[in-house]
Amino acid sequence: MAYRSLADATVVFHAAYVLFVVLGLPVILIGAWRGWGWVRNFWFRLAHFSCMGFVGCEAAVGMTCPLTVLEKHFRTLAGQEMYTGEFLAHWAEELLYFRWPQWAFDSLHVGFSIVLLAVLVLVPPRWPWRTATPQLASTEAA
Repeated sequence: MAYRSLADATVVFHAAYVLFVVLGLPVILIGAWRGWGWVRNFWFRLAHFSCMGFVGCEAAVGMTCPLTVLEKHFRTLAGQEMYTGEFLAHWAEELLYFRWPQWAFDSLHVGFSIVLLAVLVLVPPRWPWRTATPQLASTEAA
C-alpha cells in the first residue's frame, strides 16, 4: 500500500511539473503583453526555464525521465501493472488519444526548450543583482 501511494504521489508531482512547464509559457507571454511584473521575476523564470531545460536535455540525449523511472519502480514494488514508454507519451495516449512515436515527443521537448530560450531573450527577467537606477536627489534650498 505504501509503494502504491508513493507511485501515485510521484504521478501527481510529475503532472504538476508538466503543467508548470507547459502553462508557464503562455502565462509568461500573456503576462508580458498585459504588463504583469511578476512574470519577469528572476526566480520564477529560472525555475521555469530550468525545469524545461532539464527535460529538453533528457530528450536530446535519449534519457528516460527520472520521475518515470521512480514511478515505475514504486509500481513494481507495489505489484502493480506497468505501462510502457514515457510518462508524457503514456498519459497523452490515455487522455488525448495521441499515438505518436517516442521521437515525436522527444522533438517536442527539445523544440519547446528552444522556444523557452527565445522567450527568455524576448521577455527577459528582472535580474535580482541589478539595483534600480538611483533617483537624483532634489536640490531644495534649506
